[in-house]
Amino acid sequence: MTTLLALALLLAPATGGDDFHDRVTQGRLAEAAATGPAYQKALWAKIGNPMTDTLKGCIARNTPADKSPFTLVADVAANGRPARIDVQPATVLATCLASSFVTWTLPAPPAQPAPYPIEIDVSITP
Repeated sequence: MTTLLALALLLAPATGGDDFHDRVTQGRLAEAAATGPAYQKALWAKIGNPMTDTLKGCIARNTPADKSPFTLVADVAANGRPARIDVQPATVLATCLASSFVTWTLPAPPAQPAPYPIEIDVSITP
């Protein structure tokens, strides 16, 4: 029960006017900034295979899985730890990925903005 509560708190939506769509925009702006492309390259080099493996596992555990596209947003701390992870739509598959994503260590992000916002659009193709 404690694990579920901790996971719920980690995956809780942002508060204080920092809604999901604002966070997607912040992530896209960070990606488009001067330091964005280099960080995106480092990020995907680190998470590409684990993300694919995690999604495959989530699909296998939740068959038949809703494979609808979804978006994940997170803030990355200077030490590479993701926080404030949220997904929309919050399908079983999206939530499954988010529950693994919270445990990963990502590449250290650019210094600004801090924390560093990311957004990942996930589409699953056969």
